[in-house]
Amino acid sequence: MMQESQDGWKKRWVESKHRPDYGKFQLTAGKFYGDKEKDKGLQTSEDAKFYALSTRFGPFSNENETLVVQFSVKHEQGIDCGGGYVKLFPDTLNQEDMHSESEYYVMFGPDICGFGNNKVQVILRYQGKYHENNKTIKCRINKDTHLYTLIIRPNATYEVKIDNQQVAAGDLEDDWDFLPPRKIKDPYARKPRKWDERLQIEDPEDKKPEDWEDFEYIPDPDAKKPDDWNEEMDGEWEGPLIPNLNYKGQWKPRIIDNPNYQGEWIHPEIDNPKYKPDLTICHYYNISVLGLDLWQVKSGSIFDNFLLTNDEEFAEEVGNKTWGIRKDVETQWRELYEEMEKRKQEEEAEKTKEKEEEREDDIWGIEEEGSEEDSAETPGNDRQMKEDEAESGFLGKNEVRVDEKDEL
Repeated sequence: MMQESQDGWKKRWVESKHRPDYGKFQLTAGKFYGDKEKDKGLQTSEDAKFYALSTRFGPFSNENETLVVQFSVKHEQGIDCGGGYVKLFPDTLNQEDMHSESEYYVMFGPDICGFGNNKVQVILRYQGKYHENNKTIKCRINKDTHLYTLIIRPNATYEVKIDNQQVAAGDLEDDWDFLPPRKIKDPYARKPRKWDERLQIEDPEDKKPEDWEDFEYIPDPDAKKPDDWNEEMDGEWEGPLIPNLNYKGQWKPRIIDNPNYQGEWIHPEIDNPKYKPDLTICHYYNISVLGLDLWQVKSGSIFDNFLLTNDEEFAEEVGNKTWGIRKDVETQWRELYEEMEKRKQEEEAEKTKEKEEEREDDIWGIEEEGSEEDSAETPGNDRQMKEDEAESGFLGKNEVRVDEKDEL
């Protein structure tokens, strides 16, 4: 099953109605891309929201088949906390009621929360329980598109790839706690009492020199008991202490290799009677829905190129023809976009600074103008004021009225 997120996606994908405030997806290639049309994907568009979207296909099983889950995701918003993974559901899922507690088979993809907590989740269902992988697989946290691939083989081995490069591989039994361990410590074994695990010991032949002074303070030899000292009343007299000039520190014997060292005692192991191999680990019989069940603080992640197949080579080829073609051009465009945004911010900051400076100049200019006017007022102006009053009186007597108008 291969799905690219192109026009008509709303007919193939179903939005859950389990809660009324789910975030909305939109179809876009984002701010930077390789091809504006071909690189369109499903983008989260609202901050601090849960998302629940799924698409259905004919049910299939990976019994005796390799299962490959592959998709691409671009966190162009610079995600700080949120999921970027997909889930595989059984055919019993009610898509309109899909939510975080809905039963699923596989959860796979990047999960980021904070700078140091970023990893690839690989959670697999087995006998009604969800098991998280024991290995820590670091995901990519930059703004470029990355390709994530999970391979589960019928021989109970797995592989995780990022950008078509292996980042983890091994046995399902070893890296998940599906089954009891093959070996356990022998409950009847005990470490011998005389077992010597000391790598080094103090040299029993080393002796402290007779002239070694290890008292930091000594009684003052020049001190004398006062003549009026009464031992019955004052107690036994003790002279004052002074620093010992010959003090050499606390003596310790030298350290040598232990001739009787036997190494660290290792608890013997035996076969675990509770262990039983299971050849059906991670065999799912009615995989029928792929969903995006997410929480994101900062939206903007773009999902694309979903692929479910049993052919590892085909998956790698599809990855090279989708993500592989766009990655270099997209990176160049992203770097150009970031440079343009940086320049824009610098220009806006410069304009803001200039406006602030102009505002300060205007304020200081008004004050200076007012100061000049104040300083220009002299006794010689009294005559002009009197003339103005006389003219005003003359106009009043002749009943002349002048309409007031605003000057523009």
